[in-house]
Amino acid sequence: MGLKKLSELNLQSHRVLLRCDLNVPIKDGVITDDGRIVASMSTIKKLVAANCSIVIVAHLGRPKGQRKSEMSLRPVAERLEKLIGTSVIFSESALGASELAMSLKPKQILLLENIRFEESETSKDDNERLKLAKELSTYADYYVGDGFGAVHRKHASVFELANLMPHAAGDLIANEVEVLEKLTKNPSRPYGVVLGGAKVSDKIGVISNLLEKVDVLAIGGGMVFTFLAAKGFSIGKSLVEVDLIETVKELITRADQIGVKLVLPEDIVVAAEFTADSAPMIVRADQIPEDMMGLDIGPNSANIFALEIKKCKTVFWNGPMGVFEFPNFANGTRVIAQALTKVDGIAVVGGGDSAAAVRKLGFADQDFGYISTGGGASLEYLEGKELPGLMALS
Repeated sequence: MGLKKLSELNLQSHRVLLRCDLNVPIKDGVITDDGRIVASMSTIKKLVAANCSIVIVAHLGRPKGQRKSEMSLRPVAERLEKLIGTSVIFSESALGASELAMSLKPKQILLLENIRFEESETSKDDNERLKLAKELSTYADYYVGDGFGAVHRKHASVFELANLMPHAAGDLIANEVEVLEKLTKNPSRPYGVVLGGAKVSDKIGVISNLLEKVDVLAIGGGMVFTFLAAKGFSIGKSLVEVDLIETVKELITRADQIGVKLVLPEDIVVAAEFTADSAPMIVRADQIPEDMMGLDIGPNSANIFALEIKKCKTVFWNGPMGVFEFPNFANGTRVIAQALTKVDGIAVVGGGDSAAAVRKLGFADQDFGYISTGGGASLEYLEGKELPGLMALS
């Protein structure tokens, strides 16, 4: 992917429209994980150092064109101010901010309100998206795309806007692509992939595409019960996607045929209810009681997964091993995260819930080779899909 880099544009003292991914979890008005804001700082600091005035476009959640106060970027503006050490002007609307953008002095930063409050940002109609992009393009001279978490979306601020203006990829996107290329083009071996999270349907494309490339594939999280069901095991009240059991059977057979080591848990932590205070019980993976549901991989399985990870030179992990938000069911995810910090090679935490999990469990970003900011985007990249936001920046 021949991305146009920041260094290829002469941005000195220009007005720059910067698309960031500031889609951070906010609870009761408080940011609970600022990882994505921190990851955007490299590009922002470079633009400030180049005497640019910066207009930041970003989204939060999926408001679907509705103005929702709980999805306002105002708390993000406040956190950004603290991190950058200079005041950030906040515009209550992404539209009609031309005058505000034009009045910016060098080194000043303007953050526009959640771009997804505008229905046309995510519209399926190309003309509607183009109309929004045209208005935004009047705010600056150059476009820098740095919102990796949104590059798999054909949205106005990600795709059309980049096509309308002289553009480059920011440091975050450039780094993400470099890391993902290491995972797809000639990875150091053994190469292991650990997948978790709730649904097989979210990961089926990735599994199918990566089977030919990996040496070890370990499966945990809610999605594992579709695998256990495919092996004919009783899974009690656990999460399952019945319509995918046949597809999963085919994947298990294919892994066997091409010599990929498919690691499934041999024990499971179960409980009667999906609650934090449910009493955990450890059972064999083929003996989940009818009235119980699996909420984490068991301790033996976590140790087996960890041993496999430590043997690898390249590891990609996406999706928690259990309900890590509940302490009783966080052990599997913790053990996997710990194993990733011991990899002699490159270990990539694939964004989304996995990134939130490692931080919640007390790990530091620098404990890992790389923490991706885009769960869905990195998965689609590994699936081999063309991502609109990257196409527009190349």
